[in-house]
Amino acid sequence: MKLILTEDLPGLGKVGNLVEVARGYGRNYLIPQGKALEATPGNIARFEQQRARRQKTQEREKETALALAARLEGVTLIIPQRVGETERLYGSVTSAQLAEALAGQGFDLDRKMLELPEPIKTLGTYEVTVRLHGGVRAAVKVEVVPETS
Repeated sequence: MKLILTEDLPGLGKVGNLVEVARGYGRNYLIPQGKALEATPGNIARFEQQRARRQKTQEREKETALALAARLEGVTLIIPQRVGETERLYGSVTSAQLAEALAGQGFDLDRKMLELPEPIKTLGTYEVTVRLHGGVRAAVKVEVVPETS
């Protein structure tokens, strides 16, 4: 029996894929659970249109992400932090602080988009990767400096 998947199913396929399954599996499980539709010409045409729309949307989002990545590449964030005598920070620089600093420069990014390989606990210059849409990444320079009273 040929079906069109309406959701990603491990071991079977992704949304919109045309798959061949046993009749009982399709009729008794996949179709009633809403995980697949019968592969009629109308359903196939509808899914092809949706796939084309989804692909155009993804291309637009990727172009936007590439433009944002180009703007982010030249950015240097200066983060003032309190330090002890050995130049170790009281606490650490968090991704939330970095997202806030980026917001101050006009970049509205979620803190979960920032990849900190390890917590920043000393003064210095670091490179933080920003994960944007679909594998697009940008590097942002972060300078941690002592806070002046």
